[in-house]
Amino acid sequence: MANQGSLISPKITAALLAAVAALLLVLVGHAAQTHKPRRAPRTAKPAPAPVLPLRPGEVLDYTANFLKLNNVATIRLSVNERREFYGRPAWHLQAFAHTLNPLRMIFELDDQFDSYSDASTLASLQYELHLHERGQTVDSLLRMTTGQELAQPSQRGVALARVLPGTRDPLGMAQFLRTVDWAKTKEVRAPVYDGRQLYDVVARLVESAAKVQVPAGTYSVSRIELRVFERGMELKNTHFALSLANDAARTPVLLEAEMPYGSAQVQLTRSQ
Repeated sequence: MANQGSLISPKITAALLAAVAALLLVLVGHAAQTHKPRRAPRTAKPAPAPVLPLRPGEVLDYTANFLKLNNVATIRLSVNERREFYGRPAWHLQAFAHTLNPLRMIFELDDQFDSYSDASTLASLQYELHLHERGQTVDSLLRMTTGQELAQPSQRGVALARVLPGTRDPLGMAQFLRTVDWAKTKEVRAPVYDGRQLYDVVARLVESAAKVQVPAGTYSVSRIELRVFERGMELKNTHFALSLANDAARTPVLLEAEMPYGSAQVQLTRSQ
């Protein structure tokens, strides 16, 4: 697997900004380096193929709260288009993260993430990190390979990342969770590569008709618990809960994260 090094910003910044569905595994990568894991459960089922199409042009805006600070960052998720990617139909997904004052005075961060994910399974074909943090810039372009694909044209500046078949990147995983029919499927499991590490993510329905209030409104949601494993061991003292609206779009409206070095919330402010 390609080694792209660590993200620039300190762990506390990653904890804040990665606590959104599209950036979950960016945060997990920092947590994994400092906390002893537990063994993975043997009951988790493989993730089924997505059943719902994505909508080209969808844009979701979020605000991030960290510890007792509100509105310290903005995050945008977008579904750009469905297109051919080296002969395979794919979705082009994007995420943008920006810190706001007062946090920006300490951690200036303007990041962009791009995913080209298989149109039928949302398995990652290429994952790109364009990071501008604290005056430093890093660009990582990672082409996913299982070693079983036909040879593809080389592209300057693109590294190969060896992954398991069906691996998704954080953006593809975030969209995949929306495609699961949680009324019929209570638990799914999928490998996820965040640009540095390969993880197993187990998503389990814990509540099917909760009520949550976020800046975008009040929603009836399905609450999904996310557990993250590295090499078969669960990350300790690291917990996530994702709330998906109980409507046709299954919009992610709230992500809650609890970590040893802080808690965070990412709340939907607008969908278009």
